[in-house]
Amino acid sequence: MLNETVLNETMLNEKMVNNANNTGLEDKLLPDLKGIENDIERVIEKDAERGIEKPKVHNAKGKNAKVKDGKGNRRIWELDFLRGIALILMVYFHVVFDMKDIFGYNVDYSKGFNKFTGSAAGILFIVISGISCALSRNNFKRALRILGIAIGITVATHLYDAGLGIKFGILHFLGLSILLYHLLAKMNVYVLAAVGTVILLAGRFISSINIDHDYFFILGITSSKFISADYYPLIPWLGLFIYGIIIGKTFYRKKESIFGSPPGSVIGSMVRIIIWLGRNTLVIYVIHQPVILLVITLVKRVFG
Repeated sequence: MLNETVLNETMLNEKMVNNANNTGLEDKLLPDLKGIENDIERVIEKDAERGIEKPKVHNAKGKNAKVKDGKGNRRIWELDFLRGIALILMVYFHVVFDMKDIFGYNVDYSKGFNKFTGSAAGILFIVISGISCALSRNNFKRALRILGIAIGITVATHLYDAGLGIKFGILHFLGLSILLYHLLAKMNVYVLAAVGTVILLAGRFISSINIDHDYFFILGITSSKFISADYYPLIPWLGLFIYGIIIGKTFYRKKESIFGSPPGSVIGSMVRIIIWLGRNTLVIYVIHQPVILLVITLVKRVFG
């Protein structure tokens, strides 16, 4: 009994010593940790009182490159800017086109600056669409939405003038090309470059083919009687779309602007207006022709 009592007392003493040592260690560490937490809280409170916001995320150039639209989607401002430029050029070209073919004004859209605006607008839209496909996760839904609008435009233009009805315009092309992206995305950039170049070169050959029917008008093979007020067949234009995919895969791997934030000052205000146009291109495209026709009609009635 005596030995057991001594043993128990010894174990109890060792346990008390260990507890005392651990308590001492915690007493030394806890005040330091609590002090750091208190300091952080005081700094945050002072910054809040001064109206100081948390620092923004910057890219390697030190500029905030992550811009979001009203829906919370990340935007790349230079793509919206170029899309806005394309929209302005397209609206100008359609004004000239309507003045000539619908209202009979003595203007020419088949050469010079007027022709350039139409060609440049189409090229920009196609290349930017290819870039956007390489960045987007909602290509299928976007393609269906564009094709739906394109079909509506086909119906409306044929009801207005069957002779000038749009059979396969820029929206038809973009919608179908975006659907094809799911196949093109599996290729590496070198294969894409080869395929895109072949399609572009094939366009010269295809344009010289003349057949008796228009069954292959989507590819660019038509009869001499084929008419479409707006016409962008897959050959050769799919080649430019593929080049856009290559640009997206090569220069926009991080899915953010490569130029940093949009410029400020007066120039920045103009840029932001064009960016806004670029973000609302589809809506403006749908309504711009009726607006143009209405404005030209009013001007003609007032000024003759």
